[in-house]
Amino acid sequence: MTESLSKRYPRVTALDRLSLDIGPGVTGLVGANGAGKSTLIKILLGLSPATEGQAAVLGLDVATSGGAIRERVGYMPEHDCLPPDVSATEFVVHMARMSGLPPTAARERTADTLRHVGLYEERYRPIGGYSTGMKQRVKLAQALVHDPQLVLLDEPTNGLDPVGRDDMLGLIRRVHTDFGISVLVTSHLLGELERTCDHVVVIDGGRLLRSSSTSDFTRSTTTLAVEVTDSDTHPDGTAALRKALSVAGVTLHAREEQGLPGAGHILLVEADGEDTYDIVRDTVAGLGLGLVRMEQRRHHIAEVFRDH
Repeated sequence: MTESLSKRYPRVTALDRLSLDIGPGVTGLVGANGAGKSTLIKILLGLSPATEGQAAVLGLDVATSGGAIRERVGYMPEHDCLPPDVSATEFVVHMARMSGLPPTAARERTADTLRHVGLYEERYRPIGGYSTGMKQRVKLAQALVHDPQLVLLDEPTNGLDPVGRDDMLGLIRRVHTDFGISVLVTSHLLGELERTCDHVVVIDGGRLLRSSSTSDFTRSTTTLAVEVTDSDTHPDGTAALRKALSVAGVTLHAREEQGLPGAGHILLVEADGEDTYDIVRDTVAGLGLGLVRMEQRRHHIAEVFRDH
């Protein structure tokens, strides 16, 4: 929780009277580079004092209880900060001991955590020989090894290819679903948060733009997405369907979207009630087209911001 939190430097205001109340679960903190995300995390960890305002983490005041907060919180920094000449096991055991775990517990927790993040088979290799994705997993492991109540993950998908990014997002989601640990994850990529988070907080220039559940951002609309395949009698099935639906009195959006390869485009149809589904289905069948999908369309987070 923060209340009127500000952080000012001589020429820059990193946070400007930011008030937030973040609950349990997986929360995404999104904003462009320089929006104030990393500054907020450093203040929440008690590593950087605020210029004004208040902040509390797990009920503890960041201004007076930084040490106690860091005992209960895991932190995955944005930048690479790993020693190249030690193994993942050595490093994570060291971080577990720094968090107060006794030697035996530190080794056991390290093995379990490295298994969870998918590094168990590679745990004795020097970190310097790891790929970017493996290094990110080491950073996640050290944030989890002491079984915190909350983890703060600063741009955890930085430098990853699409497959590595999806794997990391899956790991982050399981941190909460498998272990009950709450997560605050920062990103400048809106689509990542849409798939991963329960709640999304958007800041820009250190100010709060919006804070709400992901489902509120991506709420269902009355728009149907209809995708069809072509037929011998209608080589452009999308165009034929558009014309037939217009004749039937169905309202269509002017914009179309790219469909699957070989399946033309996606028509966006205004749903005026259950009858619209029947009209679309019967029209597709009457034209002899193949119906790839007909579903109620959801906004994507990026579209919400573009439209507003």
